[in-house]
Amino acid sequence: MTENSEYPLIHRDLDWLNFNYRVLQEAEDTSNPVYERLKFLAIFSSNLDEFFRVRVSQLRQIKQIEKSLRKRLALKPNKLVKQIIAKVEKQQTQFGEIFNDSIIPELKKNNIYIIGHREFNKAQVKEAEAFFEKEVSALLQPQLVDLTKKKAVFLENNAIYFCVHFEEENKAGFINIPVKDLGRFYQFKADKKHYITFLDDIVKMHLESIFPGRKIIGAYQIKISRDAELYLDEFEGELAEKIYESLEQRSSGQPTRLLYDASISDGFLKLIRKYLGIGKIDLVPGGEYHNFRDFFGFPNPYKNKLVYKKLTPIKHPAFEKSKDYFATVRKKDRMVHFPYMSFDYVEKFIENAANDKHVTKIKISFYRVADESKLTSSLLKALENGKKVTVFIEAKARFDEENNINWGRTFEKKGANVIYSYPKIKVHSKIFYVERTENDKKKRYAYIGTGNFNAETSKIYCDHGLFTADKRITKDLDQVFRVLEGRLIIPKPKHLLISPFNTRKEFEKMILQEMDNAKKGLKAEIHVKINSMEDQDMIKLLYRASKKGVKIRMLVRGFTSLISGRENLSDNIYMTSIVDRFLEHGRIYKFHNHGEPTMYFGSADWMNRNLDRRIEVLAPVLDKDIFKELDDIFKIQLADNVKARIQDYKYQNEYVKPAKGEKKIRSQYKIYEYLKEKHST
Repeated sequence: MTENSEYPLIHRDLDWLNFNYRVLQEAEDTSNPVYERLKFLAIFSSNLDEFFRVRVSQLRQIKQIEKSLRKRLALKPNKLVKQIIAKVEKQQTQFGEIFNDSIIPELKKNNIYIIGHREFNKAQVKEAEAFFEKEVSALLQPQLVDLTKKKAVFLENNAIYFCVHFEEENKAGFINIPVKDLGRFYQFKADKKHYITFLDDIVKMHLESIFPGRKIIGAYQIKISRDAELYLDEFEGELAEKIYESLEQRSSGQPTRLLYDASISDGFLKLIRKYLGIGKIDLVPGGEYHNFRDFFGFPNPYKNKLVYKKLTPIKHPAFEKSKDYFATVRKKDRMVHFPYMSFDYVEKFIENAANDKHVTKIKISFYRVADESKLTSSLLKALENGKKVTVFIEAKARFDEENNINWGRTFEKKGANVIYSYPKIKVHSKIFYVERTENDKKKRYAYIGTGNFNAETSKIYCDHGLFTADKRITKDLDQVFRVLEGRLIIPKPKHLLISPFNTRKEFEKMILQEMDNAKKGLKAEIHVKINSMEDQDMIKLLYRASKKGVKIRMLVRGFTSLISGRENLSDNIYMTSIVDRFLEHGRIYKFHNHGEPTMYFGSADWMNRNLDRRIEVLAPVLDKDIFKELDDIFKIQLADNVKARIQDYKYQNEYVKPAKGEKKIRSQYKIYEYLKEKHST
């Protein structure tokens, strides 16, 4: 975000919440199986937690800087936070209505009952008590506090606790709910009817024994969202430096939201708020239970019922028939598409490289490392086999820092060259590079993808990955890894777009070329699929292109600071968003280029951080067959008229409606059928 911006943060932040509204729409859609609707509610809850941790944290940081600087930002943080809270409260009301009035009854129709401890029968009480004694009690950390004294309790970020109100004045108890160790739900033994309770209820029924000798007035679930790092990436230059200077000391983990059970009394809430150091503006009322993201793990007694019908992974014919992956890729570029195809192809390539006597080097960048995977096992095997292995670990990947660092240490112990994050820059690329000796010469192989190296997320994220031995790409990718290793300061790629070095400049060139073509009366088009759109300079350039007559078609899954379809500003920009069974995660850029179209795909969105403060890689699609395949997939997505919603300045989230006589296209299923038909022949 730069000084005197005409694109205020408010549009971006409210549009982030607008994306959450689209998720709620999917949770409300009864054509989705009930367990999938529960997952959409879990996504909503998870997104909201991240929103408060990131966006609201940023606004709190802005509040701390001197007033003269805030004026230059033309932003009133308190006013914006109030608007955000008002919108969040409306969404949470809708959330509650969907869960209580729609999902709970549907579960009951299928003999699945979510019950509280007051509804336990005698057998269930006995079973819950046995579970409490055997599994739960040892994990509890009850704390008794005086609310009038200095705070002596620390509540973890986004963890749930009971705050217990005693009859004794100014006294309160805090008790953790050990979800990480035991999961959120307990399923009672049953035959035809299935009873499931929250772990919270099993803790709640034992509060008198946890706090013996005290009369309990009530117990209320609370959750704190904390700011865990600085989120000032959008600010640049002199202004950014002044903002950092003004934040001389910042308490790490500052609370940004207290979500509380709305049944708590005003007086007790006031005492708790002051004790925890929470401002009035950061109070968010909620229901009896928090952290609905835990419904990702809600027990399903029927396993394959009440969920989406499984899609059999499409076999990639070249890899399926291959006895030598290197020969297969050497012959021709190969592209895989997740989740329609299996992640096994990526894992097998690295496994082959680890065991191939001709492979000398393997280099890979990890943004989010899976807990355990075939990929990490193969890299460890490669080290055992004497290969030179270089692993870049992004230690600042939000929510995955600890796991990433632990894996880095494991690789180091086994002899890998492990490189960690750089100051003020993240490595977001999804790439690996293999060197192999063939006919006494060095041969390079590469993989460039849009998604993380994670087999589990590949089952629900829509991503693309390219295997190539094309010298034009592999030579450039070699430069990327030399930058990561500190052996090269500034790469000079001829074909790849590498942030923060040439990506912005090359995109600007391509957009300006389309503008020149439009000026000459030639056909001029730009098609873009991304997760988020925020970069101010790119937005301004797209507005200019729109005014020149360039037709711009955008598919933006998440939030955007660009306003489409506004008269005299963005008349020629049409934007939709798809929220469906799988998470749209790929990034594709296509430019008409006077009838000789160019297409790039990779890890970067059009956000300031992706263009200027992260190491990202976008590759041109050079193989004609792959170009057509990816283009066909892109066209199917742009034609979606079932799950696509129109994104414009009205925030209506209206579904794209098929024209009279037009066939319905639900793009994710259409893409599956397209790939299935193509690769089966």
